[in-house]
Amino acid sequence: MTDPPAVSISVALCTHNGAAHVAEQVASILAQQPPPDELVVGDDASTDGTVAIIERLVAERQDSGSVSVPRLIVVRRDPALGVVRNVEETIAVCSGDLIALSDQDDVWHAGKLAALAAQFAADPQLLLAHTDARLVDGDGRPLGLTLLDALEATVAERRGLAAGDALAVLLRRNLVTGATVVFRRELRDAATPFPPDWVHDEWLAAIAASVGRVRLVPRPLIDYRQHGGNQIGARRPTMADRLARLREPRAARAARLERRARFLAERVVALDAPEAAQTAVHAKLAHESARARLPRVRAARLPGVLAGALTGRYGRYSRGAMDVVRDLAQPPGPRADKPRAAPSHVAGSRENGEAPA
Repeated sequence: MTDPPAVSISVALCTHNGAAHVAEQVASILAQQPPPDELVVGDDASTDGTVAIIERLVAERQDSGSVSVPRLIVVRRDPALGVVRNVEETIAVCSGDLIALSDQDDVWHAGKLAALAAQFAADPQLLLAHTDARLVDGDGRPLGLTLLDALEATVAERRGLAAGDALAVLLRRNLVTGATVVFRRELRDAATPFPPDWVHDEWLAAIAASVGRVRLVPRPLIDYRQHGGNQIGARRPTMADRLARLREPRAARAARLERRARFLAERVVALDAPEAAQTAVHAKLAHESARARLPRVRAARLPGVLAGALTGRYGRYSRGAMDVVRDLAQPPGPRADKPRAAPSHVAGSRENGEAPA
């Protein structure tokens, strides 16, 4: 029996003023076995020494005589594109069979690339693999929980993701975080251009689960740093967070969720995804359309929300009881908003796996 052909791996490292932590991350990338073949840096108008630090570390590895030094490609962007566009433009430059996404301020554990590359070698239908992560503070001290713990991922959600049955999970909410992701290059070609209102990691995961397979490796294989400069962070929601969501105006959010579902439905049709996936995605769109058309008066929403709950729509395509209460309790607010551009370089957090609100 012959060994499977070796695959090439690109790392897409997107940076913006990351001088405080990028050296530790690049060192962890250079130490991977197997080493990546290519390190593509998409720098979004940094004004500190981020790029110089990366170039120095790669040059030092080359000068040391190491035979495992990735080819370095640096693309400087000015003006800045923002997080999602920077990712899209950076992965477009990657030439590897597999593309690993990297934040600038995390640390990869030894063996991360090997563990994920093995997943792809074992499953030709696998398009995207992701892992759990250990949450650490700005100084790298463990916070005592993992990323999936912070996102309150249930046992059933984790089992579905680990078994490769991700679409049913992801139609309820996103649990895939870009810093943990490796995907096949053909997924990039299917998923780009990224549509408005979607963050890159959740869009890549949704497309991968619709046309192929997504699988969770349920081990923390990176340290995911939480500090004031995170683009999109992770923390366990507090009771105050939950109560605040019930007071948020709902109309703009409901319209955005409907747009997102429509973008996905249109793309899976264009990609000729399997019939079962197309059916599920269109059912998700019908659910979000029904939510977007609920009356503005709270009491008048009750029949529509109850109908969705009794038929199981809220359980299959939303957060179940959480969104039932949300749709009944939230004030209406402005009627709609426009599609959102990519997030800029500001601190933010996921709302239990959704894009930043």
